[in-house]
Amino acid sequence: MKPIRKAVFPVAGLGTRFLPATKAIPKEMLPIVDRPLIQYAVDEAREAGIEQMIFVTGRGKSAIEDHFDIAFELEKTMAERGKSLEVLEPTRLGPGNCAYVRQQEPLGLGHAIWCARDIVGDEPFAIFLPDEFMVGSPGCMKQMVEAYNRLGGNVISVLEVPHEAVSSYGVIAPGRSEGDTTEVLGLVEKPRVEDAPSNLIISGRYILQPEVMRTLESQEKGAGGEIQLTDAMARMIGTQPFHAVTFAGKRYDCGSKAGYVQANLAIALEREDMGEEIRAFALDLLK
Repeated sequence: MKPIRKAVFPVAGLGTRFLPATKAIPKEMLPIVDRPLIQYAVDEAREAGIEQMIFVTGRGKSAIEDHFDIAFELEKTMAERGKSLEVLEPTRLGPGNCAYVRQQEPLGLGHAIWCARDIVGDEPFAIFLPDEFMVGSPGCMKQMVEAYNRLGGNVISVLEVPHEAVSSYGVIAPGRSEGDTTEVLGLVEKPRVEDAPSNLIISGRYILQPEVMRTLESQEKGAGGEIQLTDAMARMIGTQPFHAVTFAGKRYDCGSKAGYVQANLAIALEREDMGEEIRAFALDLLK
């Protein structure tokens, strides 16, 4: 089995649900307390041993490139004032450790992943949806890589939701389960509640074999008139091993305003430098 060295971050979306905040700022740069969403995703990838970050961007996303670059003026000023640069260390991606490719049209997640085909090459790779904010130790992708090292093939992250909520997500048809892993027999993108094969939804983390790129090449539009990654994965089931890992930590849907606020509150409460103050404020607010 080839190791998982590369990760694709589809970050070309317009972020319309967060307008006007995202008019000039990519939604992936919205902070959870003091770190942007994309930083959390990259840190999770690094924890899992991933070496190369591939960002599928669009117009108006240059702030993401700037974030992972060296900010010479900022660092020079901080150094002259005797301030530590340690806080900026995680934002540096070394030469050759990141690549950027454009998705010119918003044709769906499957199309965004396909745009990275030449950089991915003939290797298995990970996919991170940054607005699916995953919190836990070990991180979600590290847990998935450990499962991949045992099982090979394709691995996706899933979590359980109320059955009435499944129509908003990709849903798996589960097979045999062992520990935190479940065999995947089928995948359906945004099914009607009565047609859903389970209440286990795909939660924004994937490890896929490179054959998915060839499948996406001929993939027709699906739900929402977009090229769906879930549809392409469904076509691969039966030709390669396919498993789901139930993440042991917590997940916040930061693609929604409510989920974003919840994530900020949850992380703030865990912080040693502010947790006590935020907890007191929240309790006072609820009186």
